[in-house]
Amino acid sequence: MLRIAVPNKGSLSTPATDMLREAGYRQRRDTRELVLTDVDNDVEFFFLRPRDVAVYVGSGTVDVGITGRDLLLDSGAHAVEHLPLGFAGSTFRFAAPAGTVTTVEEIAGKRVASSYTTLVAAHLADKGVEPAAIVHLDGAVESSVRLGVADVIADVVETGTTLRAAGLDVFGDPILRSEAVLIRRADTDAPAGIDVLTRRLQGVITAREYVLLDYDVPMGLLDAAVAVTPGFESPTVSPLHNGQSAAVRSMVRRADTNRVMDALYEVGARGILVTQILASRL
Repeated sequence: MLRIAVPNKGSLSTPATDMLREAGYRQRRDTRELVLTDVDNDVEFFFLRPRDVAVYVGSGTVDVGITGRDLLLDSGAHAVEHLPLGFAGSTFRFAAPAGTVTTVEEIAGKRVASSYTTLVAAHLADKGVEPAAIVHLDGAVESSVRLGVADVIADVVETGTTLRAAGLDVFGDPILRSEAVLIRRADTDAPAGIDVLTRRLQGVITAREYVLLDYDVPMGLLDAAVAVTPGFESPTVSPLHNGQSAAVRSMVRRADTNRVMDALYEVGARGILVTQILASRL
C-alpha cells in the first residue's frame, strides 16, 4: 500500500486535496482526521504539517508526499522532487530598505531574516557571500528590519505590496521559484504504486491545462484551420455527410481558447465548441 503525505493545513492543503480527489482518490471530510485509508486504490494518506512532509518522506516513514519546493529544499531532508504539480506558485527573493542594499554581494556582513534559513544559507554559500547572521523567524519577516532584528530579509514575494508597505524593495535575481511538488525519498528505487499516482496526477494537470475544441470547416480551408489547432499530437479530422466540410477535434491550451476561437472564425470555421476535460491519460 502506497503511503502518501498530504499537507494538513495552510495554502497547500486544499489544492492538494482537490487534486488528489480529481485524480480519483478518497479524501478526508473532517480536518481532524489524520490518517485515511483508500482501500480501492491501495493507498494510505497521512495528513501532516507542510514543513514536516519532506522529513517523513526523507526518513522513509511515508513513500511520497506533496509539499512546496521551497519547503523541500529548506528541510534538508533526504528527499527529491518527483513531479511538479502546477499550483501554489511563489517567488522567493531578497528585500531591504530602499537604497541600502542593491546586490546580493552587498549582503556580506549583514543580518538576514527569513523563515527559510537553510535555503537562504545554501543560496548565499553558492554565491560566495557570508552574512553576519541568518535569523530564523516563523512569520512577519518584513517587520524584522524596522524592529532592528535584521538588515535584509528573504521571503516569498507575490505582488510586493506588503514589502513596499514596510518600506522594502526587492533586489537581485529570485532565490527560487517554488510550486507544489510530489516528492519521494532520494537514492532509492521508486516505491511500488508511484507510477499509477504519477499518471493520475499528470492526467489532472493536463485536464486543467487543456480543453477540447470542436469545429466544422470547409475542406478547402482545412489545412489553414489545422495550422491554428495542431493539437497535442495531431487533431482528429472526420468528413461530414455533405462531403464538403470536415469536423475537427483538437486539444487547445485553456489560456489560449478565445484567441484560437477568434483565429478559427477568421479562417472560416463555424460551429466552434469548447468542452472541458475532466480526466486524461496521455
